[in-house]
Amino acid sequence: MAVYAAQRLDGYLLYLWGGPPQQDMWDMKPDAPEGIRSLFQPIQTNVPGIQLCDHLPMLARHADKLALVRSVTHPSNVHEPSVYRTLTGQVNNTLVVPRNQRSRRDFPNFPAMVSALTPPGAMPTSVTIPRPIGHGGVTYAGTYSGWLGPRHDPMEIREAPSARDRYAAPVELPADLPTTRLQARRGLLNLIEQSERHFQNSRATDGLSAFHEQAYRMLTSSQARRAFQVDQEPAWLRDRYGRNEYGESFLLARRLIEAEVRLVSVIWLYVAPSGTVSNVWDTHGGVGIPHGQTGWSMLRAPYCLPPLDQAYSALLEDLHQRGLLDDTLVVAMGEFGRTPRINPNQGREHWGPCYTVAFSGGGVRGGQVYGRSDRLAAYPTENPVSPEDVLATMYHALGIRPDAEVHDREGRPVRICDGQPITAVF
Repeated sequence: MAVYAAQRLDGYLLYLWGGPPQQDMWDMKPDAPEGIRSLFQPIQTNVPGIQLCDHLPMLARHADKLALVRSVTHPSNVHEPSVYRTLTGQVNNTLVVPRNQRSRRDFPNFPAMVSALTPPGAMPTSVTIPRPIGHGGVTYAGTYSGWLGPRHDPMEIREAPSARDRYAAPVELPADLPTTRLQARRGLLNLIEQSERHFQNSRATDGLSAFHEQAYRMLTSSQARRAFQVDQEPAWLRDRYGRNEYGESFLLARRLIEAEVRLVSVIWLYVAPSGTVSNVWDTHGGVGIPHGQTGWSMLRAPYCLPPLDQAYSALLEDLHQRGLLDDTLVVAMGEFGRTPRINPNQGREHWGPCYTVAFSGGGVRGGQVYGRSDRLAAYPTENPVSPEDVLATMYHALGIRPDAEVHDREGRPVRICDGQPITAVF
């Protein structure tokens, strides 16, 4: 394994699961014909020449911190293989319902590779909040470490933050279990695992041992417990982020980064009162959609643009004021964009050939646009960027060479990414 770390940066991955519409948010086309042109209006940002939609007014005041890559492209219009490719850099078009459950045969995703190339600490390298990508009891392929094994899986909270003061850490020490007894159990477990390794030289056993070690560190760490105590934040700051699942997730993510978690993935989804999970950026519109039956009403709902505008802008503002933004990469992306043509439900269909990814911090020069789409935001016309290039850019920002290698289950060297970093944004 090779690591290039001129500097150690941290990262946030904001994943807008479902496919946010580029022409209704990041890449407005006010001169496009009716039937393609957004019902939303473009507004000026604090950077001359860069416009966002009128439902992102707070974020528009922080465009000087954004690098908008408007020419990301791939050929798939299907959620499952697109999620897999954007998180792993690998193409697997067989991943469609019901064959999209993650497995240990999967290629490791970006957070897993970061974990494999980062020395372990008291906190997990990677945390996913508030839930991993998936619904109907199925967690999508591409959301964990695959064949790298459980030691590099993200810590998954699987609890929706709301407006409460504290969140349960993924593992907590029971009140009736003293630390001395836990230490004794740990010693016994180590003896058992050493015996297993003596009889079977198993990478899986090694991975499980590392997983147990991480759990022990979490159980005994006051640092971990404090990270989940968002009531330590001033009320005005919690109000600024938004006292809802999205604002609280962003605020918790910042606290986790400060507690030395290296990478936090915030998965943007919606959980209805019934418990049904929805990928709400999938703005087709239609009967049975919460908060309205059109794509536009979905985007205006309290699970899409309004909380995104509030929480995303608050995060950039907060990181900047704390002096953390230069050392923290923030990436907002989905698995694809939306079609130029508006459908009968006043929404848009899936569209992989052109969409936007937003970068901030981590050495990225804000206040710029990279790449260009055509007059309909349908295809790139300048500097096309693949999902692999996006991942390579993320690795590059975190000080990891995209051509670094890890070893698979058979011990063979495997390059972590086939893309090229977009060095022009730095």
